[in-house]
Amino acid sequence: MSEPLKVGDRVSWGTSQGRTRGTVEERRTKDFEFDGQKFTASANEPAFIVKSEKTGAGAAHKGSALRKLSGK
Repeated sequence: MSEPLKVGDRVSWGTSQGRTRGTVEERRTKDFEFDGQKFTASANEPAFIVKSEKTGAGAAHKGSALRKLSGK
């Protein structure tokens, strides 16, 4: 990741159905639970809550799983 992700950035990530696109909704820097799963996060390795453009569903991902898309 060349520059840090921030709320509002458009990103893509892999799913079992292929790549999907969405928007960063939140940046988390402490361990948390989302949709029944536990996630670890820190200031050095934040996690992100993203919202799918196609379905509107939320998901949590580490920054390394997200690719920033150019443009809005």
